[in-house]
Amino acid sequence: MLKKMNQGQVFLVGAGPGDPDLLTVRALRMMQSADVVVHDRLVSRDIMALVPAGVRRIDVGKKPDHHPVPQDEINALLVRLAEEGSTVARLKGGDPMIFGRGSEEAAVLRAAGIKVSYAPGITAAQGVSASTGVPLTHRGLATGVRYVTGHCQANRPLDLDWDGLADADTTLVVYMGHANMQQIAAGLIERGLPAEHPVLVVANGTRPNETRLVTQLGALQIKRANIPVPGPVLFIVGRVVTLIDSEDSTAADTLLQAPELQQVLHG
Repeated sequence: MLKKMNQGQVFLVGAGPGDPDLLTVRALRMMQSADVVVHDRLVSRDIMALVPAGVRRIDVGKKPDHHPVPQDEINALLVRLAEEGSTVARLKGGDPMIFGRGSEEAAVLRAAGIKVSYAPGITAAQGVSASTGVPLTHRGLATGVRYVTGHCQANRPLDLDWDGLADADTTLVVYMGHANMQQIAAGLIERGLPAEHPVLVVANGTRPNETRLVTQLGALQIKRANIPVPGPVLFIVGRVVTLIDSEDSTAADTLLQAPELQQVLHG
């Protein structure tokens, strides 16, 4: 497809997990050179504050079971803005290529003959690892790490590689798994992981209101996992959780501070 003379372009930008200090220089440059910023719900206010005044902002954020702007409409919006000649920063929490649907948007844009560039972001697992001191791999504790999503499109049943995931030598990071974590814990225990296997639950990772809870798979299996919690939640399952930086004063101040999070595992 031939490009129009005034054709714009789209930057797929990873905004990271929320702490603006974790934003890459490339991401910041793309944000500040855009005519329009199309952003998701999980992009923090501190990140959005770095967008220059006067730049048009379009919120296309989704919540669980509530998608005011369906993905097809987001795709069409990006194409239309670029065809109008705008430089668009498509701003996504974490990394746009890890459970961020960035590749889907890029495919639509490329099919329309629109130039796409990327700025990778610190994904939530990396950010939480740094803020808590819990490594994703560690000699003698974990030889590998796997990222999985705990939520399927249109609320279809989870279809995970349970046998492959139930590996005590692998750290398992579960994104978007709050509603289904009870089922996930049960599946992992059924495939052989011990009920005492450590789990770290982090809400609002890397942000000032970060909340942490260390628990075990067995607690997740038997307790409610559908109570709302304050912000995005990440689960790290593995022996590496035992290395959490318990002497970190920030960790001590935030541990178990969210009543909703306590209810999920102890209520």
